[in-house]
Amino acid sequence: MTRRFDFFPYLLLLPALLLTLTIVAWPLFETFRLSLTNASLRPGEEYIGLKNYVEIFEDDFFEVIRRTFAWMLVGVALKLIVGTIGAVLLNAALPGRNLFRILIMPPWIVPIAIGVFMWSWMYNGQFGMISGVAQKIGLLSGPFEFLAHKNSAFLATIVTDVWVGTPLVALYLLAAMQSIPRELHEAAWVDGASRFYRFRRITLPLLAPSIFTMGLLSAIWTFNSFDIIWILTEGGPRGATTTMIIDTYKTAISRFRFGEGSARAVMILLCLTAFSAVNLMLMARAGRKAGGK
Repeated sequence: MTRRFDFFPYLLLLPALLLTLTIVAWPLFETFRLSLTNASLRPGEEYIGLKNYVEIFEDDFFEVIRRTFAWMLVGVALKLIVGTIGAVLLNAALPGRNLFRILIMPPWIVPIAIGVFMWSWMYNGQFGMISGVAQKIGLLSGPFEFLAHKNSAFLATIVTDVWVGTPLVALYLLAAMQSIPRELHEAAWVDGASRFYRFRRITLPLLAPSIFTMGLLSAIWTFNSFDIIWILTEGGPRGATTTMIIDTYKTAISRFRFGEGSARAVMILLCLTAFSAVNLMLMARAGRKAGGK
C-alpha cells in the first residue's frame, strides 16, 4: 500500500518561506548584484564584474579589517569576562540581590543613542566627568579630549560598547548558572572544596557552552555595531575607529557609491560567515571532547 504524500504541512510553511525569501534572500541577492556594478546616483548602471572588489583591496581595506576584528575581539572578551563576574555576583546569596539584578539592566534597556550621547559628554575634555575626576586625583594635568586622539578614541568606543553589552551577557550567563544542579556544589563543599575550586571545576566547565554561544552572538552584534562608533566619533579621528560597517556606510551612503558599498557589505558577510564557521567548529570539537570524557 502506497503512502499518500501530504502537502498540507508544506502549505503551512509556505508563508514563512515567502517572508524569509522577501526580507533575507532577496536583499542578499540584490546586494551581490549591485556589487558587480558601478551603481551610484547617476541614472543607469553598468556591469563591471569584480572591479569593485579589486579596488577594495587596493585601498587600506586590510587595515580596516584588522581594526574591526581588534575592536570586536577586545570588546567581546571584556564583555564575557565582566559578564561572567557579574553573573557570579548576582547568583551569590547576598542581601539585596534582586535589587542588584534590576540595577544591572539600565545600560541595556536605555536606548543606545541616549546612552552613547551620555558617554560622549563624559569623554569631553572641558566639562566631562572622566577628565574632571582624572584631574582632581592627579592623573591628568589638564583637560584631555578622549575622542580627539586615535588610541584614546578607540579605547573609548570599546568601553562604551562593553557598558552597553555586558548586562545581557551577565543575565544570560546567570540563567545558565542557575540551571547547574546544586547537588554538584553541595557534594564538592562536603568534600572540602573551596569556592574558587568549585567555580573552576564545576561552574566554569558546565557554563562553557553558554559562554561559547553568547560569545558568538556578541561577536556578530559587535562586528555589525554602527550606532556606538558613529555617535561618538563617526569613524575618526583620522579613521582610528573606522570599522568595516562604518567604512561601508561612508562609501555607500555618504559618497553615494552604491556598487562599491555593496561589495564592502558582501565582504562583511564573508568575514562574519568565516568567523561563525570557525567558532561553531570549535564548539563542536569541544562538545566531542566533553562527550568523550
